[in-house]
Amino acid sequence: MLNYRHLHYFWVVTKEGGFARAAERLDMAVQTISAQVRELEKALGHQLLKPAGRGVALTEAGQAAFARAEEIFQIGQMIPDDVREAAEGKVARLAVGLSDGISKLAAHKLLEPVLATPSLRLVCHEGEFEQLLAELALHHLDLVLAGQAAPRNPNLRLTSDRLVESAVDWYGPAEHVRKADVDQFPQSLNRLPVLLPTRHSALRSTLDHWFEAQGLRPHIVGEFEDSALLAVFAARGLGVFPVSRLGADDVGLMRGLRPLGRCDDLKEEVHAIRSRRGQHHPLALQIIAAARA
Repeated sequence: MLNYRHLHYFWVVTKEGGFARAAERLDMAVQTISAQVRELEKALGHQLLKPAGRGVALTEAGQAAFARAEEIFQIGQMIPDDVREAAEGKVARLAVGLSDGISKLAAHKLLEPVLATPSLRLVCHEGEFEQLLAELALHHLDLVLAGQAAPRNPNLRLTSDRLVESAVDWYGPAEHVRKADVDQFPQSLNRLPVLLPTRHSALRSTLDHWFEAQGLRPHIVGEFEDSALLAVFAARGLGVFPVSRLGADDVGLMRGLRPLGRCDDLKEEVHAIRSRRGQHHPLALQIIAAARA
């Protein structure tokens, strides 16, 4: 078994930049902390720290150990609050990962059924697909919303539910929509400045194939990882953009945007991914049930 007390001393030494400052923070003798860190190195079979001026620096092995220690003790610092909240029954916590390729406007719509939950604490993390799946597998997240299903990997033990397949519509600032001939959509996209999601988005690949099938060569003036940010720039007059019909209601909250055209044959998918341990989270089940309904 790894000795977590030894690991904690190593973590503090690294955070403080040396044994003397760590000893001051922990109110312990320098020799005691140094001996405990040596015991950790002996147990792991690798040197973790090396001298650096008046302090210490991490070896490559030490960097790997510190990264995990950082996760462990950051989570540990949350335990008292989590335990108190759970004991008092006051907080309904839901940690959701949003893949950076998914429409944030659609994500808001999918989460809407639980937003009125009493004492809800909603924690949203945005990141790359693979990173979020790793966080989910470690049970740091309860649910991941992504534009694709989880890969078949028995080691991750994840399950996917396709929540929606939503058609995509085009919107733009009023000045651009007025100049376009709406009756000639989608050919009018060749004459308008266009904003798109970046190429890591599953929707972007679908859009590129659709452009080719329609014989379109749009003038792309901006690419965004965050769809909500894309909509903000569009509302400020930069160009026209596609948005999942599921999230189109939220677009209406931005003054100045007008519908340009509908694409019933252009779809965006959203999948809900859960770990097996998190399959029965009541708020996640509520989100999935509402989407299916």
